[in-house]
Amino acid sequence: MLAVVKRSARRRWWLAIALAGVAALATGVYVARGVWSPTGVADSAALLDVALPDAEGKEQRLDQWRGKVLIVNFWATWCAPCREEMREFIRFQHADGAKGLQFVGIAVDQADNVRQYAKEIELNYPALIGGLGAMQLSQAMGNELMALPFTVVVSRDGKIVHRQLGPLKQTQLEQIVGKLL
Repeated sequence: MLAVVKRSARRRWWLAIALAGVAALATGVYVARGVWSPTGVADSAALLDVALPDAEGKEQRLDQWRGKVLIVNFWATWCAPCREEMREFIRFQHADGAKGLQFVGIAVDQADNVRQYAKEIELNYPALIGGLGAMQLSQAMGNELMALPFTVVVSRDGKIVHRQLGPLKQTQLEQIVGKLL
């Protein structure tokens, strides 16, 4: 009889552990949905309304590229994944710039660092200096984790069609750009 009681208590204990695990998993999924599915994300009008200095200090408005496929990339010279994807961006800008593709980098960095790195990699698209304020802008665009790199793609008609935290791979870029050009 004592063995039956112990077995029953053990089963109840394991059932309680399993239920607690399921509850923790459900809570994690619910919280993650809130983090990964941004709410209150600004539209492209807010992005296109931004004016930032380039590496030489001249103010540049993003709306000057209205009517083009605009790929706005938030990056930093100290960010290894940012540096890797920029080589692809340079290649795409060279190949498709005449077709209406325009990359714009918004650096979370200092102008001296950006100028030096842009020269080193022969950057062929504008690099604007956003400093730490660029992180708030990226957050408003949907970068809830405020991490780099973060990219926003705006179609010719001014609609945000893609947001991505983390590097854009060549195949993704080909697919996105191919649909928009």
